[in-house]
Amino acid sequence: VAIKKISLLQESSNKRCVNEIWVMRYNKNANLVNYVDSYLVHEELWLVMEFMDGGSLYDVLRETHMAEGEIAVVSRE
Repeated sequence: VAIKKISLLQESSNKRCVNEIWVMRYNKNANLVNYVDSYLVHEELWLVMEFMDGGSLYDVLRETHMAEGEIAVVSRE
């Protein structure tokens, strides 16, 4: 598993946290990381999810150069 830690001290993060949990919990798809559970630890929300070897999607997109056709296939999936 992987754990994403989100500080709850920032006011804007509360709405984002609820939205992220809702999306992960109710949108099951083979192409999405599976949500396991969430825990409140001190001033942080810990989101437990399936581990994805290779890093975050942001890291993959930042480091990978794809042709337009490849981007279209990834977007479709």
